[in-house]
Amino acid sequence: MKTRITELLGIKYPIIQGGMAWVAEHHLAAAVSEAGGLGLIAAASAPAEVVRNEIRKARELTDKPIGVNIMLMNPNAPKVAEVVLEEGIKVVTTGAGNPAKFMKEFKEAGVKVIPVVASVAMAKLMERSGADAVVAEGMESGGHIGSQTTMCLVPQVADAVQIPVIGAGGIGDGRGLAAAFMLGAEAVQMGTRFIVAKESIVHENYKEKVIKARDIDSEITGTSTGHPIRQIRNQMTREYLRLEKEGAGLEELEQLTLGALRKAVMDGDTVNGTLMAGQIAGIVKKEQTCREMLEEIMAEAEKLLGR
Repeated sequence: MKTRITELLGIKYPIIQGGMAWVAEHHLAAAVSEAGGLGLIAAASAPAEVVRNEIRKARELTDKPIGVNIMLMNPNAPKVAEVVLEEGIKVVTTGAGNPAKFMKEFKEAGVKVIPVVASVAMAKLMERSGADAVVAEGMESGGHIGSQTTMCLVPQVADAVQIPVIGAGGIGDGRGLAAAFMLGAEAVQMGTRFIVAKESIVHENYKEKVIKARDIDSEITGTSTGHPIRQIRNQMTREYLRLEKEGAGLEELEQLTLGALRKAVMDGDTVNGTLMAGQIAGIVKKEQTCREMLEEIMAEAEKLLGR
């Protein structure tokens, strides 16, 4: 299945693995790329040298293209950008800000820049800034979210820009990929389903929570702070929402979530940890290898699109 995205990135399948903090490290990124998609290493708030090490470890596992996701609000972002250039990475996705200040150096080095956007206005701005494509991510996704749904956002972004659009948010199987294509996307980005990949380092407790999740099991915290996050409900989210309702300030709320994602991913703390996952978790029913996932998704999508 060739699209402008597969041609742009040199990948077999139009599927990109989301840049999930703590989750998207070298094992997962390499496995997704080796299976035919594009694996991403999430820089998140990690020091630049940690990102460099992750890139090198991924390259020991695959010779296929891999990318790096840069969270632009991270104070380490400029140094991470330097590492990306020094290590010869050719694909970067960005979130939480505008990558304009890095664009000139990236373009000169032949790096494909793909910002994640949550609105038509941001997509247009990214196109004018020189982005090669955009990820239009709906609020169904796990982690930090915008305010529009994927169904509404993707077609409007696709109509508004000339560069390729990647659909994200609430996509976890071949039906989602086919639907995204019908809306005007030329690839999809998925995160939640890859959490339960056999190559994923996520703790089994976290994986089990995703596999057992129902359609109504995710909720949004942080609306009052302006930084809403979707995750699977647990004791921590209930306490957070209680404090939000009582008008707690940002500092008090942040104390509750300090290190909570690491607790969930690394320690398997499903009570006090942050179990980031999208609304699509309800269809994720089993642990598979990345290759099994991608081949299953592509077979289903091609069958549907063939109709």
